[in-house]
Amino acid sequence: MIRYRDSRVGGCLSAVFERDADGVERLRSTEALLPYPERLTDRLEQFAREAPARTLAARRERGGDWRHIGYLEMLNRARAVGQALVDRGLSAERPVAILSGNDLEHLTLALGAMWAGIPYAPISTAYSLISQDFGRLRHILDTLTPGLVFASGPEYARAIDAVVDPAVELVLTEGRIRGRAHTPFDALAGTAPGTGVDDAHARVGPDTIVKFLFTSGSTRVPKGVVNTHRMLCANQQMLRQGMAFLADEAPVLVDWLPWNHTFGGNHNVGIVIYNGGSLYIDDGKPTAQGIGETLRNLREISPTVYFNVPKGFEEIVAAMRGDEQLRRSLLRRVRAFMFAGAGLAQPVWDELDRLAEATLGERIPMITGLGMTETAPTCTLALRAGEVRSGHIGLPCPGVEVKLVPTDGKNEIRFRGPNVMPGYWRLPEASAQAFDEEGFYRTGDAAKWLDPGDPRKGLLFDGRIAEDFKLSTGTFVSVGPLRARVIAAGAPCVQDVVITGIDRDEVGMLVFPRLDACRGLAGAGDDIDAAEVLRHPAVLAFFQALVDRMWRDGSGSASRIARALLMSDAPSIDRDELTDKGSINQRAVLRNRAELVERLHGDAAAGQDPVLLPRVE
Repeated sequence: MIRYRDSRVGGCLSAVFERDADGVERLRSTEALLPYPERLTDRLEQFAREAPARTLAARRERGGDWRHIGYLEMLNRARAVGQALVDRGLSAERPVAILSGNDLEHLTLALGAMWAGIPYAPISTAYSLISQDFGRLRHILDTLTPGLVFASGPEYARAIDAVVDPAVELVLTEGRIRGRAHTPFDALAGTAPGTGVDDAHARVGPDTIVKFLFTSGSTRVPKGVVNTHRMLCANQQMLRQGMAFLADEAPVLVDWLPWNHTFGGNHNVGIVIYNGGSLYIDDGKPTAQGIGETLRNLREISPTVYFNVPKGFEEIVAAMRGDEQLRRSLLRRVRAFMFAGAGLAQPVWDELDRLAEATLGERIPMITGLGMTETAPTCTLALRAGEVRSGHIGLPCPGVEVKLVPTDGKNEIRFRGPNVMPGYWRLPEASAQAFDEEGFYRTGDAAKWLDPGDPRKGLLFDGRIAEDFKLSTGTFVSVGPLRARVIAAGAPCVQDVVITGIDRDEVGMLVFPRLDACRGLAGAGDDIDAAEVLRHPAVLAFFQALVDRMWRDGSGSASRIARALLMSDAPSIDRDELTDKGSINQRAVLRNRAELVERLHGDAAAGQDPVLLPRVE
């Protein structure tokens, strides 16, 4: 008999269903949303009283020992920084822009701005440190018109020199940038709080803007999503009712997820503050090169709930096989796992279950759901241990109304509730278009019933409607589910794929390989050119077998992959092909690589660069 760790859940386990005459379906939780505070900082203040010395956040100092900041100390720091921001006359029209990644100064600045009612915008580090033309960073700063820009140090010099107006105050944690005046962060943190910040804090309410989070730009340029205190607090209460175990003990998180994304910055940081928990900032990354730091941290700190992207779980599972200390530390008190951003491959999931059973005699429940930047983020959760699978999004959280609207042969899922944004910053037309006539947010995502005969089992993610297209026969191709099948079947050598075939006779794909895995197949070192690696017989055989399988297993023309091209060059963030969180922008790739798509669906010879792989009849 399969046993799961007993982790209390609720709130999203049942729903009321209605069906309109026009086929629109409506869902809401049977559990009401309980009261929540007006401001997220009310929780900071509460736990500064109740548990003043408890660690709110910790990070290793220069890779060494942990530096801890407790609740009372963070409250004092936030009030000091808040006073400094008030003194500068900052506001929604002149907010704080944060270029840096996750660190204690970033968090202090964010909480200081939040306390004073001054919006801030955490911006993807990729736009400063990876981009070569800084186009997206320039677009975001033009949208914000910030009154203060913060960066951790001189590694941001190129981006700052390129796009930050010299008239805008620059704050650095350490170092200096040649030719630019700056204010040390310690000067903000050393400000004496007074009546100015107290008066500003008293004016903060549920509708006060906390932050602007910019969308990843997977379909268009990034838009600034207005995040209010009501949105954040309502969503945290929804999570607390769904993941009820959060109320049983103060949560402990070991987390790398970036704060410019809603998962890391709203969901995870919010869980810590709302429930009086502790956040251990993980400087690792879910890559072969970066996972070592994550593993080091997890060997030392046992989380009570663990969040990651599928690639992170893949790396951790691989390491756990031969590392008993890691297994015991990670699994010792974790109540649940949760992934987001993509589907978790079933072999990885199965191995995680196997390792937990071998170590503990029981499995750890896995939680999934659906959320987005515009909804702070969570709207649905799948919580039933043993029943959750990749792609499941479950049922509505308390307080969220769901509407399934027939659209282009699918059902678009739409949301209404206190966690939904009021609109996009300085984009009135886009804001109006984002909502339907009843005030439901149009997600552009599709959902369907896991079992139409048993709605209790919840909903299944059915792809993004905007990515779907028709073949020349008029047959619709559902891109999201097909892409997920290819990535799962192509593990570990497929990083991502773009599905092709608009107005063509057959479906094809552009494959972005995971070059480290391909090098392993080829027995090639890092000095070997990527194109040469992809032409190695072992690599060609792997991908040919993948194409053959996707053709053989397809149930019709819309689900059969007929041909593929292996891409030796990675998708470009500057050409909008890649979002800052690593998601493929299907439209941009198809636009930028139109000639390759023509070649793919034409009569080009196989074996060139990029490598063409036809199906085997």
